[in-house]
Amino acid sequence: MALNSTLAVYETLDSATVTGQTIARMFDRWVELGIKVTVTTVHGEAPCDRSKITDFVSILIPGTAGKTVGGASRTLGIVGRCGAIGGRPVRIGMISDADGPIGAIACALKLAKMKAAGDHLPGDVMVTTHITKDAPITYNDGVPFAGSVVNSATMNRYEVFPEMDAILSIDASKGNSIVKQRGFAITPTAMQGYILRVSPDLVRIMESTTGRAAFTLPISLQDITPYDNGLYHFNSIMQPHVGTSAPVVGVALTASSVVGGSDSSASHEIDIAESVRFCLEVAKRFTEASPDQPCEFFNAAEWTKIRQRYPDLSVFQTQGSVPAAV
Repeated sequence: MALNSTLAVYETLDSATVTGQTIARMFDRWVELGIKVTVTTVHGEAPCDRSKITDFVSILIPGTAGKTVGGASRTLGIVGRCGAIGGRPVRIGMISDADGPIGAIACALKLAKMKAAGDHLPGDVMVTTHITKDAPITYNDGVPFAGSVVNSATMNRYEVFPEMDAILSIDASKGNSIVKQRGFAITPTAMQGYILRVSPDLVRIMESTTGRAAFTLPISLQDITPYDNGLYHFNSIMQPHVGTSAPVVGVALTASSVVGGSDSSASHEIDIAESVRFCLEVAKRFTEASPDQPCEFFNAAEWTKIRQRYPDLSVFQTQGSVPAAV
C-alpha cells in the first residue's frame, strides 16, 4: 500500500534530528536482498552559510535482470527534488518542499517491501534525494520558497546517474497561479534540450492509478535550462534534465491554492501517495519493457525524425554564451 509507505516516510522526515543515516536505517532489514543505501554529506556552498550541511541519499533496488547483475533491463531513476525539507529556525517542522523527498523515499520503501514479498522488478530502480533541515527562505514571484544550501549542479552530481535510462523528478509545485488542482501533474518529456510531447503511456498510467483524467503541468524552455543562469524558472522540477541525456518527466505535487514551498503543515499525504503509486507503476512497466504494457517516455521513431531535421539543442543544458560585460 503506497499510503502506508508514504506515512512511514512522512513521520520519519518530520524531525529536527533526521539525517541521511536515519533513512539508511529504514532499509537495513533488506540488505540481504541487495538493496543498497549510500549517504554522502555535503557542506553548504556560497552564498549560503557554509556551516550548513545536506545529506544526499541514494537507494538502489536491484532488479532480477538489471544492470547491477549484468542484465539488460532498463533502469528507472526517481529523484526527490527539493530545496530542503525544513527551514529552521524560521519555520518549525517539515515544510511543503519536503514533498519530493517524501515521495521518492516512499517509492524506495514500497519497492523494498515488494521485493521482500516476492514481487521483483526486472530492472534496477535508483532513488535519490537530499535531506536539509535548515535551508534559507527565498522568494519566487513573491511566494516564499525553500532555498538550498547547495546549488543545482551539486544536486545533479549526487542525484542523477548515467545508469538511469529515464528519470521521474518528484517536486512540490504548489507555489504558483498556473496549475491549480489538488493532486499531482506530469510534465512533457524533456530530453537533450528538447521539450517533447506528453508521453501517452504515462498519461494512461496516471489515469489508471488515480482513476481520474490526466493532469499536466506546462513547462517552458527556460525551465529545462540550468537553474542559476539568471532566467525565470517555474521551479527546480526539471533540473535533472541538465545532468543527463536520458528523458526526464516531472511529477509535480500541486494544490488548488497558492502554497509556498517554505510553508509548514502543507504536505498532503494522500496526494503524495497518489504520486508514489504512479511512480511505482511506471517502474514496473518501464523496467519490464513489455509490448503488452508499454511505458515509453518518448516516441523513438519521432525522435529520430526530429534529430534528422533539426539541430542539436543540448546547448540548453549548459550555461550557454554569457554576454560580455558592458
